[in-house]
Amino acid sequence: MGEGGAPVPLGNRPVFDTADLDEARELVAGVFCPHRLELTGGTSRLAARLNSVQLGTVRVNYLDYGADVRIEPGELESFFLVQIPLAGRSLIRCGGQEIVSTPGLASLPSPSEHLDMRWAAGCPQLIVKFDRPVVEDAMERMLGERLDRPIVFDLGMDMTAGWARAWKAMADLIVREAEYGDGLAAQPLAIAHLENAMLSSLLTGQPSNYLERLNAPRPPALPKVVRRAMRYIDDHAHLPLTTDEVASAVAVSGRSLQEGFRRHLGLTPMTYLRDVRLGRVHDELAAGDPARCTVTKVAAHWGFPHQGRFAALYRARYGRTPSQTLRGG
Repeated sequence: MGEGGAPVPLGNRPVFDTADLDEARELVAGVFCPHRLELTGGTSRLAARLNSVQLGTVRVNYLDYGADVRIEPGELESFFLVQIPLAGRSLIRCGGQEIVSTPGLASLPSPSEHLDMRWAAGCPQLIVKFDRPVVEDAMERMLGERLDRPIVFDLGMDMTAGWARAWKAMADLIVREAEYGDGLAAQPLAIAHLENAMLSSLLTGQPSNYLERLNAPRPPALPKVVRRAMRYIDDHAHLPLTTDEVASAVAVSGRSLQEGFRRHLGLTPMTYLRDVRLGRVHDELAAGDPARCTVTKVAAHWGFPHQGRFAALYRARYGRTPSQTLRGG
């Protein structure tokens, strides 16, 4: 339980609960990396707790030290973190940047920069971890070219911005599903859909040394390339595709493919993918046995984690509810 007896995130995914400083340092290092950890502010007792779960390429963590601490990992090197205080505040220094992080201002340290932190007691944090190659590969696909320097984000992530609120909602959804264990956590395609959305939103929403290049105009893909992309999506709709992965498969940039789809089809590649998947859901429901098949499982299998939104899309396209199709109505 957290403050006031409220349950803490990922309570069913414990890694440790300890008052031993050395044990906490060693076990946190096993999830993240080796680091310096020391009590500060005259505190004599630690009350550390770590809950953690890996879903797909994303690791989500709840970490609370229960005391004033200094944490100095240096360069993270192999991963990016989004650290969101659930209460309290922490001082974060990374490279030449410094912020006071609060629930309204998360921190996003870049792995190529030296990181040094002071967390105050009463500052538990939700930490989302992305492996560095995953982030860099996504950036390269979006740009349509290789990176020429490490990605460096602005350290402060404004959680009151619209895109960041939506991003936090996706992270909270992953946490909730990990706590249940039998929902989206058991549907790799749905989880991958959320992970890709989180990563794309982070790269396009959070200022970085590549954001200007990402926003630069791109020439649209030609109709022939668009047709090839449509065939690729048709053949791979069962996989956790992103616009940039499709663009890479047909040898154009993600921005060019977006413009090509909008100009020649009047929609985006991901809208086309959604329509293909709706068709697959329809076929599966129409052929399904109501005694063994459920709308929820079929929808989740094809990457529709939000049942209300899925049902509205389905009815708009087919003029009936998914359950009516399953029952043969």
